[in-house]
Amino acid sequence: MFRETNLRYIAKGVSWRFVATTTTIVIVYIFFGRLDLAIVAGLIETILKIVLYWLHEKIWQRVRWGKERIEPFNIWLTGLPLSGKTTIGDLVYKKLQKYQIPIERLDSKDIRELIPSLGYGREDRYRHMIRVGHLIKTLQKNSISIVASFVSPYEESREIIKRMTKNSVIVYIKADIKSCQKRDYKGVYKKALSGELKNFSGVNDIYEEPKNANIVIDTNILSPEEASDIIVNYIKKRYIKE
Repeated sequence: MFRETNLRYIAKGVSWRFVATTTTIVIVYIFFGRLDLAIVAGLIETILKIVLYWLHEKIWQRVRWGKERIEPFNIWLTGLPLSGKTTIGDLVYKKLQKYQIPIERLDSKDIRELIPSLGYGREDRYRHMIRVGHLIKTLQKNSISIVASFVSPYEESREIIKRMTKNSVIVYIKADIKSCQKRDYKGVYKKALSGELKNFSGVNDIYEEPKNANIVIDTNILSPEEASDIIVNYIKKRYIKE
């Protein structure tokens, strides 16, 4: 699959303008038999059409008829640590950017760096979700949609996000502990199993599977690319509506 660059768009526009102007010159020459008149007519036509097109676009920008506002949505990817949330979330974000809608990417590790003093106990996680919910709510007020990936292990914290934000789509990235351990390039599961890390979801703290997830992605069956396509298609049908 190929994507057209801005330079290619410009080249196509210039080539089309050349074809249109040449056509005008040829037609005038055929009817009047004067090359100088044909060239002048072609140049005048080119300048006038550029100006008229600019005015035409300016007028249509002010007309609201036919415009359909895309309601901001919040894609919330939840799952065990190293289940594949970040990888899939990044792919979803890149694919949705192609539709030229205002969209931002939030990942738990980035937000945690802003609040390093916050712990991982149930109450701390709940407070953390409220802060994240306020952030998403603020972004959505500015018509910005979100792709967020957080472990969010407790049902009540995910419910808080749904209540605080608009059009939340809960995506459960399902993976068993063994699969997550295979991806453990950080060694965090080993630390949790040894007791070095406390409140680690799925090892020494509970992970409550979402009861009412909008989408369930089984990473033992689907690749990140396939998973991202499922999520993007879901969003397209409900919110983008091409």
